[in-house]
Amino acid sequence: MRPGGITSTTTSRHRHADPESASEVTGPSDGPFLLKFHAPEILFGPGSLDESGRAAARLGAQRPFVVSDPGIVEAGWVDELVLLLRAEGLQPTVWTSVTPNPKDHEIAAAYERYLEVGGDVIVAIGGGSCADAAKGVAVLAGNGGDIRDYAGIDKVDAPIPPVLIIPSTSGTGADVSQFCIVTDTDRRVKLTIMGRALVPDISITDPRLLTTMPEDLNAATGLDALTHAVESFVSRAHNPIADGQALSAVGLVCGHLRETMDHPFDLGPRGKMAQASLQAGMAFTNAILGATHAMSHQVGGLLDAPHGVINGVLLPHVIRYNARAAPDRFVGLARSAGLTVGDVPGDEAAELLADHVRRLADDVGVPRGLRDLGVREEDLDSLSATTLEDACLTTNPRAADQDDIRALFRGAL
Repeated sequence: MRPGGITSTTTSRHRHADPESASEVTGPSDGPFLLKFHAPEILFGPGSLDESGRAAARLGAQRPFVVSDPGIVEAGWVDELVLLLRAEGLQPTVWTSVTPNPKDHEIAAAYERYLEVGGDVIVAIGGGSCADAAKGVAVLAGNGGDIRDYAGIDKVDAPIPPVLIIPSTSGTGADVSQFCIVTDTDRRVKLTIMGRALVPDISITDPRLLTTMPEDLNAATGLDALTHAVESFVSRAHNPIADGQALSAVGLVCGHLRETMDHPFDLGPRGKMAQASLQAGMAFTNAILGATHAMSHQVGGLLDAPHGVINGVLLPHVIRYNARAAPDRFVGLARSAGLTVGDVPGDEAAELLADHVRRLADDVGVPRGLRDLGVREEDLDSLSATTLEDACLTTNPRAADQDDIRALFRGAL
């Protein structure tokens, strides 16, 4: 994707990828210009899960295929969803063999089951792994082949079935994004599949679902949302609409993540974190991301480690690296995080923000280094090499070669 790339939009429910989705924003950065902003239909607020049956029916469902995981089943949300789907006269099939960082073979197996039962609309309920697995099934349902064939930008050529996503975490943004992240188990790397076709048709965010998250998952997904917001705001493809979403999300995470750790059943802070996740998701799906995510995907693929935790370790290091190229962008981010920056130069604001992110990560229990997650010095060459293949690196504000990425990984050990 070229600098300023914004993906194209379509109103079709059965969506095609647009071959021009990497088109460049036109016009000066300080004046009028053309952009396109993607977002699904969004239902938000306590009790909004109750709309899921009607939402699936509006998408044309008769035999919805529900993708989830055992934890969401245990929490009772899958049973509640199935009742709501059946109340609309629908005949759902439930698939729950999804693990964290969904694997290529899991998506293949889910797709086979989707074909067996004659599924139509695909419904995900759960965290980002469930959402990514559901998107993977949709890609194969419309295009066939192996999910690994679609790594990169706009490789999904044929229409895909309608997709409805109901998040149970406050961070991934998968319910509104044009991304699908899949683990290639042969190479032990995460693949980024990206394109307008992957933006869900409907997103339903009910903060009640967040109350059943384990504490470590709450911390990880909250830091993921913060990373989405920071990276999209400094991205080479940032735009004014995404900027506003990103800044709001930064303030919400910094202001409420700790509260959700201390008071997990309080729907007030839960609602704020749900909003942060939603806004950060809309920001990054339109402005894309940067080096933190490009690097994090590689560590996650190698170690099957929690994505948000890896982001929490890497983000302060990438902030300091990127401040050399886009210092002024970090002033607004630091101010939104609640820091007093006054008239300090951008590089100083970036340093304040990096320290603030690290303190937040400390407060929610994230390790201080990648070594604590299992990364070894001898892994750095392969991690830095595969990072260069990740689409998220394209919009990082500061260019990075393999040596730069290796140095960032080493600094984060």
